[in-house]
Amino acid sequence: MERVGKWLGRPRELYNLLWFKMGGGAAVMPPLDQDALSDRLKICYRYLNQTSRSFAAVIQALDGELRHAVCILYLVLRALDTVEDDMTISLETKVPMLHDFHSYLYQPDWRYMESKEKYKQVLEDFPTYCHYVVGLVGIGLSRLFSVLELEDPIIGRDTELANSMGVFIEKTIIIRDYLEDQLAGREFWPREVWSRYAKKLSDLAKPENIDVAVQCMNELITNALHHIPHVLTYLSRLKTQSVFNFCAIPQVMAIATLAACYNNKQVFRGVVKIRKGQAVTLMMDATNIQAVKSIMYQYVEEIYRKIPSADPSSNKTQRIIVSIQTLCLPSGTVVSHNHYSPIYLSCTVLLAALSWQYLSAMSEALEEDVQANGN
Repeated sequence: MERVGKWLGRPRELYNLLWFKMGGGAAVMPPLDQDALSDRLKICYRYLNQTSRSFAAVIQALDGELRHAVCILYLVLRALDTVEDDMTISLETKVPMLHDFHSYLYQPDWRYMESKEKYKQVLEDFPTYCHYVVGLVGIGLSRLFSVLELEDPIIGRDTELANSMGVFIEKTIIIRDYLEDQLAGREFWPREVWSRYAKKLSDLAKPENIDVAVQCMNELITNALHHIPHVLTYLSRLKTQSVFNFCAIPQVMAIATLAACYNNKQVFRGVVKIRKGQAVTLMMDATNIQAVKSIMYQYVEEIYRKIPSADPSSNKTQRIIVSIQTLCLPSGTVVSHNHYSPIYLSCTVLLAALSWQYLSAMSEALEEDVQANGN
């Protein structure tokens, strides 16, 4: 009954979960017709699912041939990123490999088998790292949208905005995955920030350091929020619906994740993720720029309400949030996502009562399908 009560407290999320599972999600993410794929494309999509379950889901928002092109582009850039990240490969081997990587794409039998399973990297230049990991993905995709004439040429030319689209997501993932990365022997938080709070990055995971750990995380989240104005400008220029959905969904997932992590000690104790129903609702809502602005406003407001007065970054956090809110709703009118008609609520409660056993049984499978911020 406790779980039922939790869902009944969020009727819109429950309704969207059920609607998504029963096929409604195809309106936002059309299913991939595996039978229509060539053998080579089937291999590409298999690797895509193995590499990034979340990206494999979001890519379904794209249409036709663009979907395939983005899949292949992502796999190529992810392969480059894998080589760049692997600290067990010497620079003498790695640098020439990166320079010549384009030639390996035409060598079906090329393999590199000398990588070790564990690696560790401490970043000195956070923005540069994020740029090469995902900023270039945003730039590459933007140029593809323009070349195919799905979007105006400025989308491909404005590399600063395209870079921010990717960097905002990457910073969110790095912040959220602190503990998971520590347990795996990886370190991605920037030394220039964490060194002001601890002697070693791993020290932030110690219970006695939880207060300074949260302060460090809050500073990183504040840093990530500075990309939102670029994100909003980029999205406001898009004109193709499938491209907009593809670009907007990861961004709203990212801001929801940052809101869940902000000032949250649980980041250093376990896993912090947004709710399944929350993820589905974000997918359903983020279909136009005004809706995205409303979502951004909602979550930065949530962060604002949690800012501790004694937090070292509190003033900076407040300033960037006010700036974002001005961009989102310059008229000062908040678009509510919490208004439901009596019929809506009644139907939702009825669905909850009739469908709870089914929903519980399917929850794990559903999480893989819709949790776009999971990888």
